[in-house]
Amino acid sequence: MSDVLFVCVHNAGRSQMAQALFNRLAQERGLPLRAESAGTEPGQRVHANVVAAMREVGLDLSAKKPKLLTNDMVEKARRVITIGCAVDEASCPAIFIKNVGDWGLPDPRGKPLAEVQAIRDEIRLRVEALIGTLAD
Repeated sequence: MSDVLFVCVHNAGRSQMAQALFNRLAQERGLPLRAESAGTEPGQRVHANVVAAMREVGLDLSAKKPKLLTNDMVEKARRVITIGCAVDEASCPAIFIKNVGDWGLPDPRGKPLAEVQAIRDEIRLRVEALIGTLAD
């Protein structure tokens, strides 16, 4: 069971960053919260530019493998957050899950490192706010 399930199309960028940041920040705060991530059409690997951006903040995603979203994952999650699914509803039907929130952030695939860093930093801000609501 996860407290939060982050979902994006390929589970190769945004949702992987959100999961890693959430788990580290929750651990640093001593909170018993846990996040997972998955995609509706999983990619082969985490995008190289995402691995580089996360390495800069001390998180290594190089060995992470994108996972397929399952109904079981959704049912066991306390909260489901899609990331960018409103932009691509056809590829990310998870947006139609009841009580799902969507963070409309751009896909980092193929973007220069500076843009991926900006996406990472925005995800971190949103994760911090989310942790605040779950910790109350």
